[in-house]
Amino acid sequence: MSPTTLLAIETSCDETAAAVAIDAGRELPAPEIRSSVIASQVEIHREWGGVVPELASRQHLRDLCGVVERALSDAGVGWTDLDAIAVTQGPGLVGSLLVGVAFAKSLALGLNRPLVAVNHLAGHIESLFLCHPDLALPSVVLVVSGGHTSLYHLPEAGTYRLVGRTRDDAAGEAFDKVAKLLGLPYPGGPAVDRLARAGDERSIAFPVARMTHADRAPGAPTVKPPGFPMSPGRLDFSFSGLKTAVARHVQRHAAEHGRPLNEWETADVCASFQRAVVDALVERAFEAARRFGARSLGIAGGVSANGRLRDVATSEGEARDLPVLFPTLQLSTDNAAMIAAAGLRQLRAGARASLDLKALPTLPIETGSTP
Repeated sequence: MSPTTLLAIETSCDETAAAVAIDAGRELPAPEIRSSVIASQVEIHREWGGVVPELASRQHLRDLCGVVERALSDAGVGWTDLDAIAVTQGPGLVGSLLVGVAFAKSLALGLNRPLVAVNHLAGHIESLFLCHPDLALPSVVLVVSGGHTSLYHLPEAGTYRLVGRTRDDAAGEAFDKVAKLLGLPYPGGPAVDRLARAGDERSIAFPVARMTHADRAPGAPTVKPPGFPMSPGRLDFSFSGLKTAVARHVQRHAAEHGRPLNEWETADVCASFQRAVVDALVERAFEAARRFGARSLGIAGGVSANGRLRDVATSEGEARDLPVLFPTLQLSTDNAAMIAAAGLRQLRAGARASLDLKALPTLPIETGSTP
């Protein structure tokens, strides 16, 4: 089997990314990433305190051709050297997704190459295999980012079974909203993480929601662990109440003291809020690992770059003798290398997308979505 050269395109939110990966044709656990290029839109959206969908899609239009050409140049390959095209189909912002999907379909048609549609969340999961090719299976993976907070059971490579999810805000979204509430710059996650290092994480007892009933909102069904009686929703998350608790604390402080929070008080709020989020993430992730008999726990997505999350999860894993694995910081945030890894896995399995492929902003992971 000859090597396969794949170009991957990622435009699910506000990062325009392209990568070239090589599958050497052997039974290797991870492909070789020849190039990975990302054009960030942080400076554009900082003025607004968050991602503005219309601005994001327009900037993708401006950046995508240059990003793809740079990825090809860095990899030392030309257009005709490509054997396949992979693109993020969803989930994400529909306008942003449309730019990438339209470009990938045109390229696949023009070059007469197969097209592979990739789920963005599957890409985050595959980032772990890029960094840890020997990741022990079965595994449980927590995907935690600005738009998603989900738990997946991986009985084998390429199979992703949803076992828990957020009922409202994603963890990263909560970080951004709390940061904006506190007057911190966008993106909020790194700002809260940085300021929290100077604060007392036990100074404010913010609540951590615990789900005790089934989710009444429509959504993909979650898989229940075999052999465990478990109340529905036990592995789900909720962060909207925590966000509200922070807002009320800030309002109460202003009413009682007649002034906004000072620097040290803000640091205490950041530290206490971050502790509540991390404790919820770690508790449910390890509970899922226990109930599914996982041999490893992976944590991926933008929030996986959070320093406290990495420290607490790693320490807990050592105490439980369970390996806890993270992608590199470069692969934690949105990138096309992870889309390339997921695309090559699908390509090897025979998956192909038709040229009527549509962008799907709420695309679920299909594999293993039912018990």
